Amino acid sequence: MAAKSSIEWTESTWNPLTGCKKISPGCQNCYAERMAIRLQAMGQPNYAQGFKLALHEHVLDLPLRWKKPQTVFVNSMSDLFHAGVPEEFIRRVFAVMQKASWHRFQVLTKRSKRLLELSPELPWSPNIWMGVSVENKSYAYRIDHLRKSGAKVKFLSLEPLLGPLSNLNLDGIDWVIVGGESGPGARPMKPSWVIDIRNQCQEANVPFFFKQWGGTNKKKAGRVLESRTWDEIPAVAEQSPGIAQLMFAV
Repeated sequence: MAAKSSIEWTESTWNPLTGCKKISPGCQNCYAERMAIRLQAMGQPNYAQGFKLALHEHVLDLPLRWKKPQTVFVNSMSDLFHAGVPEEFIRRVFAVMQKASWHRFQVLTKRSKRLLELSPELPWSPNIWMGVSVENKSYAYRIDHLRKSGAKVKFLSLEPLLGPLSNLNLDGIDWVIVGGESGPGARPMKPSWVIDIRNQCQEANVPFFFKQWGGTNKKKAGRVLESRTWDEIPAVAEQSPGIAQLMFAV
């Protein structure tokens, strides 16, 4: 069975690698690090080294065993484009995603430079969605790297949103997710930042998904923005092999 996820914008997770290293302010209160330490204490074999980078060959073919089509977040506990991940292993992960064409895979990275460098060597089938995380304007360059990649569907995860992101260039971007930081030490997110991004998405006709306000009690804070939830996603309808048409789905 796939590992069911509580993340609002996906259904399941698949972690052929775990562990990471902090590289920007959005990593400060990393949820994956907290979870990895907890799993290590529980004796979970894949987390024997805690949050140190580890490759897990034995789970590489898992999606091929899942017969029910689903949306899968790849490496929720790591970053596929981490400098310590061999190129050959990255290509193997992509090969599995390409072969498991009945699933939709969502890959998310902060290491957009390596994504761009390796992009020409990777099989960008329509079921592989590629995203970058951007927490404030200092890291908006990651969007340019993503835009230049060969991914058929490109998305942004503006989470944890730590500052305003005005004048975003959304050309070539198919989806935008926004969320506040949650958990111990969560840094605040201003409503004006979220509303501005939502408005930019509407002007650019890009689906907007508001994940959460966050805070120390994210359930209490909820995910309502201006009296409603925002669950827009890009729905892909394949009309012929290799051709995808993006449509709004709420």
